[in-house]
Amino acid sequence: MQRTRLNAGAASRNAGVRGAARPLALAALLLALAGCSALPSPPAQSTRYDLGLVEAAPVSQAAVQLPPLVLADVQSPGLPEGLSSMYYRLAYANGQELRPYQHARWSQPPAQLVQQRLRARLGGQRALLGSQDSVSLPSQNLPVATLRVDVEEFSQVFDSATSSRGVVQLRASLIGAQTRIGNILLGQQVFTAQVPAGTADAAGGARALAAATDDALAQMNRWLQGLGH
Repeated sequence: MQRTRLNAGAASRNAGVRGAARPLALAALLLALAGCSALPSPPAQSTRYDLGLVEAAPVSQAAVQLPPLVLADVQSPGLPEGLSSMYYRLAYANGQELRPYQHARWSQPPAQLVQQRLRARLGGQRALLGSQDSVSLPSQNLPVATLRVDVEEFSQVFDSATSSRGVVQLRASLIGAQTRIGNILLGQQVFTAQVPAGTADAAGGARALAAATDDALAQMNRWLQGLGH
């Protein structure tokens, strides 16, 4: 009988210890959760855009007769050098200020995106060579003409908080190289294209800028053909 009372007392004491431990464990758990919630959140990942897929135009018999071109590296003197930020302008507030999207970027700097598009668009009409290639026209024994393109504008322009457009401006210079009298400027032209954005955000701006780039390059292609290139 005495042993039963001792066992009951021990069980009561153990239960009391366990009961006292539960609030301590709960408090420790709450402190741990509070500590986790105080940790800084990971930075938001930027969405990356490019100009989308493009299919090169099939080579026609007329295109085969066009002389080849050397395509120099596209430059972007009108944009911050080497940056892949997506820029927009608030024309209704301060159209002179280029503002970058916080969580949207181009996959490459715009000059490189335009160069890829240019090669795909013009490559179906004539042979395109790199600036490192040294090629002469067999019929004239003259170096191939060089096409230089500068990106002067490549941004999404907001005319209001809900209305925007993609604006692209390209300056093209066609340079013919002569062995005796030096380089000759065969022609220079500025091509501007504007396409309304379907949505007033970075995704809408990316689509509008892709379409505006294609429009400007189509204008450039017709200009080159008019010059016999």
